[in-house]
Amino acid sequence: MNAGDELLNMQLSEITIPNCKHYLCKQLAWLQDGFNNDFPVTELVKARAAQLDNLLSQIWQHFELNSRSDLSLIAVGGYGRGELHPKSDIDILILIPTTLDAHTQQQLSDFITFLWDIKLDVGQSVRTLSECLKLGKQDITIATNLIESRLITGNEPLYEQLSEQVNSELFWPIADFFRAKQAEQHNRHSHYKDSAYSLEPDLKANPGGLRDIQTIAWVAGKHFGSSELKALAEHGFLTEYEYQELEDCRDFLWRVRFALHLQLNKADNRLLFDRQLSVAKAMGYEGKRNEPVEQLMKQFFQTVRRVSELNEMLLQLFNEAILGNTAIDVRQLNCNFILRGTLIDSCDNHLFTNQPEQILDMFLLIAEHEQINGIYSSTLRQLREALRQQAGYLEDHELCRKKFRKLIKHPHISGLAITLMHRYGVLAAYFPAWNRIVGQMQFDLFHAYPVDEHTHRLIKHIHDYPRQEFHQSFPLASEIYSRLERPDLLILAALFHDIAKGRHGDHSELGAIEAEEFCLHHGFSKSSSRTVSWLVKNHLVMSVTAQRRDIYDPDVISEFAQLVRDKRHLDMLFCLTVADICATNDDVWNSWKGALMRELYQATLKALRRGLENPVDLRGLVRDKQRNAMALLLERGFSKQQIDSIWRRFRVDYFLRHTPEQIAWHSEHLWGHSNDQPLVLVSRRSSHGGTEIFLYNRDIPHLFASVANEMEQKNLNIHDAQIMSSRDGYVLDTFIVLEPDGTPITPERQHLIKESLITMLHFGRPATLEPRPLSRQIKQFSVSTHVEFLPTRGNRTLMELMTLDRPGLLASVGAVLQTLNYSIQGSKITTIGERAEDLFIISKEDRTRLNQQEQQQLKALLEQRLDQEVRSQTR
Repeated sequence: MNAGDELLNMQLSEITIPNCKHYLCKQLAWLQDGFNNDFPVTELVKARAAQLDNLLSQIWQHFELNSRSDLSLIAVGGYGRGELHPKSDIDILILIPTTLDAHTQQQLSDFITFLWDIKLDVGQSVRTLSECLKLGKQDITIATNLIESRLITGNEPLYEQLSEQVNSELFWPIADFFRAKQAEQHNRHSHYKDSAYSLEPDLKANPGGLRDIQTIAWVAGKHFGSSELKALAEHGFLTEYEYQELEDCRDFLWRVRFALHLQLNKADNRLLFDRQLSVAKAMGYEGKRNEPVEQLMKQFFQTVRRVSELNEMLLQLFNEAILGNTAIDVRQLNCNFILRGTLIDSCDNHLFTNQPEQILDMFLLIAEHEQINGIYSSTLRQLREALRQQAGYLEDHELCRKKFRKLIKHPHISGLAITLMHRYGVLAAYFPAWNRIVGQMQFDLFHAYPVDEHTHRLIKHIHDYPRQEFHQSFPLASEIYSRLERPDLLILAALFHDIAKGRHGDHSELGAIEAEEFCLHHGFSKSSSRTVSWLVKNHLVMSVTAQRRDIYDPDVISEFAQLVRDKRHLDMLFCLTVADICATNDDVWNSWKGALMRELYQATLKALRRGLENPVDLRGLVRDKQRNAMALLLERGFSKQQIDSIWRRFRVDYFLRHTPEQIAWHSEHLWGHSNDQPLVLVSRRSSHGGTEIFLYNRDIPHLFASVANEMEQKNLNIHDAQIMSSRDGYVLDTFIVLEPDGTPITPERQHLIKESLITMLHFGRPATLEPRPLSRQIKQFSVSTHVEFLPTRGNRTLMELMTLDRPGLLASVGAVLQTLNYSIQGSKITTIGERAEDLFIISKEDRTRLNQQEQQQLKALLEQRLDQEVRSQTR
């Protein structure tokens, strides 16, 4: 630390902008060197504050402000605590007497301007003592900054007056201060939806982050007169182990923040995707590709969980000590537990250590009694200590397994009980497979949470199925769930569905094996165990089939029906899949996905009822659709001859892939329409959860690419396309599109989009493919283009495309197909975070399928072009 001491005592020969900038550069280099050499981060942040004290004191003296004996230069906020990260804001207060003469005002102005000129990020205020007290009483943030103040240089008696006033009970009574800090934390947590598991967290503001530790320190400082964390242990609010744990958590978060500032060379506390790899490597994490990030974020999530636990426990203790809020309403639940107000408390301080199964009993009581909304602080401490001292896992105890089986069968297990078991590490202590996924990051833009939190949210979605407001949004899932015979098997499948994430191999296959072993170990029958295992193994199949397969193809439905075998498996898989999609992130579910899932469920149910040995009668299906569509058109005044004159131009595929309502809608507008003009219809009502756009036009080159490009220019997302051609050379194309937020097109936009498409079709202009820069988040991911051809029996070729999602993708795919004179008959567009996983139904000009050689040629062209586009967009 010699270099640090030299900087601390360094006297600049002359206070000039270049000299001061040079000093700050040397300081930053020393901090970087110290960090790289594993100096304790506590010493680094305190050294930087001390080095800034030295520099500011010299600048203060340079502007002869020391000649004014009635001025005080004071550090406030984090700087006041003597803690500064490399690019932290430097908050200062200049305490002044009642009035200042013009000369001193100019001196202060020159002082502050100089600090800006040397590129210090300074937040300054110039106030009198009375102004400080008045503003501090009005604003808890200002009050907190003043309480954390520290004199740098200047008038010490004046500063002592301020310090005495702000630390008095009259300034902010401790009870008011505590309530204000509680409200402040509550509002901050609400901004982050009370979740500590953001994949791009703010190191300060995130629940479980540095602000939560500071909140504890602020309240302790006001209550004990010392904001040092050690004071919490000295006054019996923390055990020595808990104090050390809290300090370790703070030091880890400090180290991440320190590395982030050094990497960015600016003040920003957001650990965004594009910063995580460099920060992880700077902190010494090693591995291939994203392994360093996964290691960093796993430790981060485990740390913020521990901080949240300690924060909750301490604020509960402060609530009693400061506000006197001890529950008067105390009643016995059983011989081991009592209810204090709304918090469950144990009657024996050693209960969990001596009888581990009582941990499960406590959560059974939480499930049984809806008035319980938390765990009492002393019991929470006992729980944490018992889990830490536990040898092996709870499932090793036979009594614990019996209690767990009883708990998993309880109708309210998926409510508060499972949330608290997850939050306080009980699931991680119960069985090793869960312990391995705690904080396991999923480095993509699709999963908004680590694996354990995603699973917890999935179970919470299942818990919500019976609720009225949930029933309105997910009527089919709610209806199916209400009639399940064994919801406990669904909860077990949810618990294990992603349990093998982060390991080498197929997580569905590995998880299915573990799920069956777990169930058998806990006394479930072989049949029940196999059901849970089957659900885990196939938990992705329904989602993939609905979103990435042609569910209008009877063969697809037949294959899926053969997999599920019966209605019982179909019902459970549907409930699990809907909850899984919803728990992935807050924006992934939309009406389009809901419509696809309902259609797949209903089509599969029909296949099961018909019998798997009885295939669909396609001719009969076409006749039924035509009969129903004709009835609708006859009601609207059309004659059978008029209808026949339109329909004789349509191929059989058209009737198979459209509903009677769609057929009638198209026919009504096609009758009497001039074939020289394009026809564009935009549905006024939601179709398949999105807006349906129907295009009728003479078939022209590059049509799909041009339409895709035009829709992208209007900020529309294509989710489905049915590309048909009539017998006389016209296209009958149907697109299902959504707005970026997953909703149908607003009525105000429909006319604009319709006119733009008509203009494009009228002039027949080709698509303009101008690559646009990738977003900041997308740039962080490397997704190589992969093309695969799926087996099919018909004359069409099914092509699955996986590549990096970006603007212009569909237009590029259409352009490649056009160069080979291949046409798109249909597509399913699925975006999974940063990845596009799209299905295209294609054929040659003569409406036949591609042979092996043609498939390989198309595969090579697509992979080459799309990967080349990504490289050009990331430069």
